[in-house]
Amino acid sequence: MAATVAMTSALSLVQRRGGLAAVATTGTSVSSSFSSWFLDCLSLRGLAPERCSALSSSTRGYSSEVKAGEEELRVRYLDDEHKGIVVLGINRAHAKNALNKNLVKMMSKVMEALKTDKRVRTVIFRSEVPGVFCAGADLKERAKMHSSEVSSFVSKARAAINEMANLPVPTIAAIDGIALGGGLELALACDVRVAGGTQRLPRTIGVSLAKELIFSARVVDGEEAKSIGLISHVVEQNEAGDAAYIRALALAKEFLPQGPVAMRVAKLAINQGMEVDLLTGLAIEEACYAQTIPTKDRIEGLLAFKEKRPPRYKGE
Repeated sequence: MAATVAMTSALSLVQRRGGLAAVATTGTSVSSSFSSWFLDCLSLRGLAPERCSALSSSTRGYSSEVKAGEEELRVRYLDDEHKGIVVLGINRAHAKNALNKNLVKMMSKVMEALKTDKRVRTVIFRSEVPGVFCAGADLKERAKMHSSEVSSFVSKARAAINEMANLPVPTIAAIDGIALGGGLELALACDVRVAGGTQRLPRTIGVSLAKELIFSARVVDGEEAKSIGLISHVVEQNEAGDAAYIRALALAKEFLPQGPVAMRVAKLAINQGMEVDLLTGLAIEEACYAQTIPTKDRIEGLLAFKEKRPPRYKGE
């Protein structure tokens, strides 16, 4: 009976998408700043993002780019050996990549497009501004908002971040610089190790330590962040200031040979399974595996193993 209930619950849960994350960072600072972050991110509901326009427009070194507003969010589909990797780059140098209305709107549109794009195998979220990942909410814009606008903005920002967490493919946050408040929460929405927030942070490093960081608004460097399990990788910064991105790109390349269908259901099983008891989690795992059985990729994997060759997965 218990197993039946667990499987029923699992079948219901797998209808939703989860979010997986990985972070490469350079030893620069991250902070769970309570004062700047709490009011920005503790919203109770989100708004559905709008449909993104077609991703187009060629650019040097990439196959396509979305020009979002004043290019505050650059979206690039990589080519050649990195085909399947999409890079999202925040580009608000004058505001240290702070989250404003336009950037949040662009994020929502891009997430809506990416989640149904079968070309996408891995997403890297990075900054294109040297020395900073994201400084949190744009407080200059916030100061001009009427109090009635603040709640709506926070809800939309939360929805955009949740959409990123719910992408069905692996996501990697490359933190080349400071990540403060909502910027840290943005990184947390990625897949393996990130930092910040009253909900995601305790799930990453534990309740007690999360409280300490949030209550004190303490800034920690990359080494300390790694030591407490906040991030996965710390790399020595290079002259270009993009060492974390380079490491993230190498990590994303490791994901590319894997079966897209298997990656999607594995991410879903992990994320949904972490929120329930073990019995239900195992049922979720079984339900997710069942989705791979009728796929062409599964047959291709078996044939490749038999023929002792690399598999040629198509995501079908």
